[in-house]
Amino acid sequence: MNGLVNGPGHGDKDKDKDKVGGRVWKSRKLGSQDFTLHERGFGEDGTVDAEQESSMSNEQPTEYRTYRRRWIGLLTLTLMNIVVSWDWLTFAPVADLSATYYGVSKSAINWVSIAFFLAFVAVFPITIAILHRGPKLAFMIAAVLIIIGNWVRYAGSASSTGGRYGAIMAGEIIIGFAQPFILAAPTRYSDMWFTNRGRVAATALTSLANPLGGALGQLIHPLWAKQSADISNMVLYSTVCSLPAFVVPAAPPTPVGPAAETPKLSLKESLKVLTHSLELWIVLIPFFVYVGFFNSFSSLLNQIMIPYGFNDDEAGIGGAILIVVGLLFSAVTSPIIDRTKKFLLALKLFMPVIGICYLAFVWMPETRDVAGPYAVLAILGAASFALVPIALEFLTELGHPLSPEVTSTTAWAGGQLLGAIFVFISDALTAGDDGNPPQNMKKALVFQAVVALLVCPLPLFLGLFGRGDKVILKRVRSDTIRVPSGVRSIS
Repeated sequence: MNGLVNGPGHGDKDKDKDKVGGRVWKSRKLGSQDFTLHERGFGEDGTVDAEQESSMSNEQPTEYRTYRRRWIGLLTLTLMNIVVSWDWLTFAPVADLSATYYGVSKSAINWVSIAFFLAFVAVFPITIAILHRGPKLAFMIAAVLIIIGNWVRYAGSASSTGGRYGAIMAGEIIIGFAQPFILAAPTRYSDMWFTNRGRVAATALTSLANPLGGALGQLIHPLWAKQSADISNMVLYSTVCSLPAFVVPAAPPTPVGPAAETPKLSLKESLKVLTHSLELWIVLIPFFVYVGFFNSFSSLLNQIMIPYGFNDDEAGIGGAILIVVGLLFSAVTSPIIDRTKKFLLALKLFMPVIGICYLAFVWMPETRDVAGPYAVLAILGAASFALVPIALEFLTELGHPLSPEVTSTTAWAGGQLLGAIFVFISDALTAGDDGNPPQNMKKALVFQAVVALLVCPLPLFLGLFGRGDKVILKRVRSDTIRVPSGVRSIS
């Protein structure tokens, strides 16, 4: 493999190779290898600044490398995102049984999800400030809140004869406070620990672990809870998954690449850039809407399908298909985007597909057969899950040198807020007992389709009307090191 070292005055070829353990880095081969290079100033025409050229021989090279310990944090973040999402969908997939066990209505069970979403919004400014200092503190705060929240829920669900609704609501809110610290962390963590040939995949793994937890909730809870008394068996499984957060390394000993060393804007400067960037909002608005609908759709899927003769297991399998197919498809697309950097093309392809799927699903429950709903759910899951890491990383690229947690936390907070609003609206649009069939949610599905179709054209305008320079991948560009004169390559 080729690498970069200084020319004359820095020893022979073998000595340079020994200095970095025989592993060096080349600008066209960003990856997990160690590499050595000089940091130098470049003029707008790409030439080396004269002052930098004259002082080059006196500078020490900067060594960049990635570390195996990054996988500890990645695994911990993945596990906690699974747990927090599973906690969210403890009760919604078995809404009837949950309502009976806690002695409340199904609307009250829906309010558990609404409270979970709003808890995210309540603490997201604090999340940005904490993640700005580094991800480890955020991990530890989330772990403590997840553990406390689950024990509170367990206290309200320990009896086999009936539960305390107030306790599970309080526990759900505490877990909701934990969610932003880990759901918004993937872009910050991948920016700190991974190069630009692995960031999308790292962000995908940790971000999509959140809906994976939802899939487990959709699939497993209906199988566990066959009667009301079984609800008490579903709430205590998170402590072990949260404990590794306390041993996650705080930061790599040395930067993994040039972009990781770029000074990030202050929070005040970041908010100014965020509020004035048209391109960021063209991506953020549909992201808000689609995350919001995914959250509300996942929460209400059981109630959408049950009135048409489907049972809890069939609705749960539908939710699992939505998520598992999405995870598999994202596992294919994320490495491709990592290598091609076709963020914009992917957004322009996937967002219209999502809007069309929400439209198609309006009529699927009426078929009273699982084939139609399952097919649409599979396509919707594939497009939605592929979109999430691509949109989050694209926002980071457009906003660079904004710290990644600013755009990612804002994106997730908007989605959670709309998720709460959409659950509330959908609950209000549910037909009464005189509906055909009773308690159907056809109006809610129509509302969902209309709003989803309204926002899907927005990304198609990115880069148009003379604004092509506004969609440049700024972080990728800062990671692209040119080989100036006076620097030679070694093998």
